[in-house]
Amino acid sequence: MTITRTLATSLMSLSTAALFTLASAGGSMAAPPAPENTDVRGVSSTGLIATAEADYWTPERMRAATPGEVLAKKALQRQTATAPQAAEGAGKRAETRIKGSDPSVQPLANASENPVPHIGKVFFTLGGADYVCSANSVASTNRNTVSTAGHCLNEGPGAFATRFTFVPAYLNGAAPYGKWTAKALYAPTQWSSSGSMQYDTGFAVMSQLNGRNLADVVGASGVRFNAARGLSYKAFGYPAASPFNGESLKSCTGTATNDPYNPQFNSQGIPCNMTGGSSGGPWFIGTSSGGYQNSVNSYGYGSNSTKMYGPYWGSVIQAAYNAAASAY
Repeated sequence: MTITRTLATSLMSLSTAALFTLASAGGSMAAPPAPENTDVRGVSSTGLIATAEADYWTPERMRAATPGEVLAKKALQRQTATAPQAAEGAGKRAETRIKGSDPSVQPLANASENPVPHIGKVFFTLGGADYVCSANSVASTNRNTVSTAGHCLNEGPGAFATRFTFVPAYLNGAAPYGKWTAKALYAPTQWSSSGSMQYDTGFAVMSQLNGRNLADVVGASGVRFNAARGLSYKAFGYPAASPFNGESLKSCTGTATNDPYNPQFNSQGIPCNMTGGSSGGPWFIGTSSGGYQNSVNSYGYGSNSTKMYGPYWGSVIQAAYNAAASAY
């Protein structure tokens, strides 16, 4: 059965404040849709059947999952840079960053954080392999929406993930708020059809757990789109590649600047040495996890940069958010 989702014009024109207000309201839950892909007004989505997905993610499988930056590297290398040598350099820098093997990368100050209830890890399967990224519960009308990087739920371009499971406040293999399985995944069509790094963001609609909505259990962050560039951010994630082990939450704080290597991505970066596994972690405007989310960890370069880059959240990513946040 094919399910077609449409976005109401009135919803598309709502302000961020209105969206946050709407997200405070609860709603009834519908049965999970059939696993079909749809493209509606620049938004791609797929329905998932969450049969025993949470049970699949044992502590051993969670620890063994491959950091999602492997997927980011593939997407990054597919992009066309301004000049061929720039593309080659970007690919090499991305490769060394992901492997964590470049001795020229100097460690940056990063903070160890206590678990934050609405921030966690996501585990998923793509192409028969298990991966791990970071994610955050965001305000939505359905009270069950999670944000992450586009490459953490879709190959970009290619298939959507399966077994997508969110573990909020993950710490050393523990799942204090349970394991939440997704019933639908959303991404901008610009990501799912061409893997454009400019739109490397995705949203997942989670199923209820024990009859409760995700936001009612762990809370949810407000979101902001079309904000000014060059803001100060605090980014969170679960870096797993050396020198980190992915078992606890980390953060980086700094003022965003444009990507000098691939300006066509329209991305911004902040000083940060988080490694593989931190993809999809939220960027908050300000210096705490209590602000508005305005981007996600997307990619980093190895030898010539010690920054984490995130996509600019404009109207295209907002459309994907609107579709997920209003889905039941």
